[in-house]
Amino acid sequence: MDEVASAIADPVRREILVMLRDEPLSAGQIADRFAISRPAVSRHLRVLREAGLVRDTADGRRRMYALVTTPFDELAGWLERLTRPSGWQHRLDALETEVYRTRRERRTSAGRDRSQEETA
Repeated sequence: MDEVASAIADPVRREILVMLRDEPLSAGQIADRFAISRPAVSRHLRVLREAGLVRDTADGRRRMYALVTTPFDELAGWLERLTRPSGWQHRLDALETEVYRTRRERRTSAGRDRSQEETA
């Protein structure tokens, strides 16, 4: 998980991953979309490959890169633990719902009592 988090910490590498989401691309196609040198793009691709986020295959003289999403599973699970409500949050949400329901019932009950007094 640490290697994946470290790999996606760089904005260029995140952009490369987004680019590969739809289709495999050659190293040259990836490099053409950045204003940095080809060796710099190559280093970014190496980091992504070592983290297991991309795989490369030879296509003649070109290297084709494709996205691999399974390494994100552990990181996504960890992030979910941070973002989902805690046990206390569920209890506080339930309390809030009960408070609003009780207030609504009291207003409705008070409105009926006034209506009955006016008609009597």
